[in-house]
Amino acid sequence: MIMLGFAIEGQGFETWVYFLFFICIFAIFSGGSWPSIASLSNDIIPKSHRSRFFGVFGLMMGLFMTFGFLIASIFVQYGYWREYFWGTGLLILIAGIIFFFHMDEPKRGAQQEELMHILKNDDIEYDFHIDKETMKKTMLSKTNLVALIEGVSSNILMGSIILLILPYIQTPPHNLSPIFTAVFMIVFGLTAGLIGQILFGMISDKVCKDHPIRRIYFIIFSLSLGMITFASIFFIPLPHLTVSQGKNISYLFSLPIVWVMGMLFFTSNVIGSLFMVNQAPLIQEINLPEAMGKIVSWNQLVESVGWGLGALMVGILLVMTGNYQITILWLMIFIIPGIVLWFFTLGWYPQDASEVRKILAERAKILETRKNNTGS
Repeated sequence: MIMLGFAIEGQGFETWVYFLFFICIFAIFSGGSWPSIASLSNDIIPKSHRSRFFGVFGLMMGLFMTFGFLIASIFVQYGYWREYFWGTGLLILIAGIIFFFHMDEPKRGAQQEELMHILKNDDIEYDFHIDKETMKKTMLSKTNLVALIEGVSSNILMGSIILLILPYIQTPPHNLSPIFTAVFMIVFGLTAGLIGQILFGMISDKVCKDHPIRRIYFIIFSLSLGMITFASIFFIPLPHLTVSQGKNISYLFSLPIVWVMGMLFFTSNVIGSLFMVNQAPLIQEINLPEAMGKIVSWNQLVESVGWGLGALMVGILLVMTGNYQITILWLMIFIIPGIVLWFFTLGWYPQDASEVRKILAERAKILETRKNNTGS
């Protein structure tokens, strides 16, 4: 990220290759972040607090992403893009060093009900590894496969959101400035995150504590209604503005239609929070502790594929149709299969979760035998 600040401007293909090279390096290493978080939280956070954890985590991501968008737009608009990359890279480096020295790795499986009692013994470690048989029973279960397939379909839309909404509102005839866009996202996106991630995190933990299958209903609701409310933004009559009007923040917030767009954006983000706070805890319920990082990596891979396909499809559809409304409608079609598949998991999930609990109960007996043999 620091090296991006040293790129030579105006060299065309050479500059593009330079950016691509260092972005790939950054992506390779930062790609381990989410699998690590999902794996560690599975061993640290009690199941009754999982949604709240992922809600706070999502809120922090949204907070820094939103303010980062504002900061980046200001830096770039005034020609300080190099300083932006240098500063971002330095902050990432400092955060990594702090995490490395501060983080103590927990015992694997410490939060599983079947293992809690035996793992309290300091001499007992959960040292099982995933094999072909357990992979087939757990990681390749029907619910896991749905999560993987849905990751592609939903991220086709998710990966196209920024590519669609930014040019739509920032180019003629709407001409909303990048700085106003950032302020808009802070006003409506950040408040949505505060309400959605925290409130729905608490509600989900309470409602799903004894009935984890309810997380699937939340996911279906989130994907369905969140998609509709976001797509609605492209069908409201946004004003035609001059470039100077698009920079006038006070004038823009005096327009009722801007508040309508804001409420749609707000509602979409609030509803979308339900997905964030329920998907990860659900996946943790149907996978073994030693497979958590791997299954999340698989999920992240297919989501990245969907994200890339979304960007590609946006470009193709916009070139073919020249119409943002038609493009968003086509993209919505691709998320429908994922929603339909989640309905099927309502019948598959109980068996998949039961299989994991059964394996963990058997392993608890093995660990108990080790404890007795060591005389502890």
